[in-house]
Amino acid sequence: MEILEFLKVVLLGIVEGITEWLPISSTGHMILVDEFIKLNVTQEFKEFFLVVIQLGAILAVVLLYWGKLWPFYNRPVSGKVKAQLKGEPAVKRGVLTFVERFCDKEKWVLWFKIFVACIPTIVIALPFNDIIEEKFNNYVVVAIALIVYGVLFIVIENYNKKRRPSCRSLQNLTFKTAFIIGLFQVFSVIPGTSRSGSTIIGGILAGTSRTVAAEFTFFLAIPVMFGASLLKLIKFGLVFTGTEIFILVTGCLVSFVVSIFAIKFLMGYIKKHDFKVFGWYRIVLGIMVLGYFIGKNFI
Repeated sequence: MEILEFLKVVLLGIVEGITEWLPISSTGHMILVDEFIKLNVTQEFKEFFLVVIQLGAILAVVLLYWGKLWPFYNRPVSGKVKAQLKGEPAVKRGVLTFVERFCDKEKWVLWFKIFVACIPTIVIALPFNDIIEEKFNNYVVVAIALIVYGVLFIVIENYNKKRRPSCRSLQNLTFKTAFIIGLFQVFSVIPGTSRSGSTIIGGILAGTSRTVAAEFTFFLAIPVMFGASLLKLIKFGLVFTGTEIFILVTGCLVSFVVSIFAIKFLMGYIKKHDFKVFGWYRIVLGIMVLGYFIGKNFI
């Protein structure tokens, strides 16, 4: 691979790692970056790469939040629990003993909430994914979505100043709230909206704190992104050239490293600030995108 192509992949990995977690639309930015930086690959592989590169970003979440996400441990069963199970049938006793010894029930409940939040995307968005990619992957949609969601962030944060969050921890997040957040995630299939932006807005409107909204957004990304990558892999196939494998590994590795810093930055930032700065950024970027492409079409 030429050094220029390598630098392009690194840049795309940096853009993905930053924009996947900040509520400014990773897909929108990747589409815009592609306007100026053309990878020397087939169109089919490029579409595959722009989705699979998100796996690197997802692995950063898994690494940073492993303690909150891994639902298994190994601990001895207390004598009190053994006494309570003594009179139960053998099968039931075996199952309950296994759960008590190896399963972290709070974390399993969290994963069930994540699953509930994924249902709207699976039912509503997934069947129309190919149509949306074909019809809406263009600068007009991206620019409008950037501006509209930018305005929403500013309006919602102004409205939210007078409210006190009813949910300040993931343990207090109800299944109803998780489902509402999942409904907002459906809007993220439109390029430029931002998956994290949609779910964070949904979380804030549903009464969560900014921290809970952001963390649940991170966790919700794990099954969503793995599912999207799997679908792309099935569609693309398992045959890759040596150069394509190098591009995939490099892009994922860079996005993984950058994502670690981006996540830490965002979680530190929202402890003292709101999301309005991202709203203004989206508005300015959306206007610049419209101006650039309109000007380009007239030249």
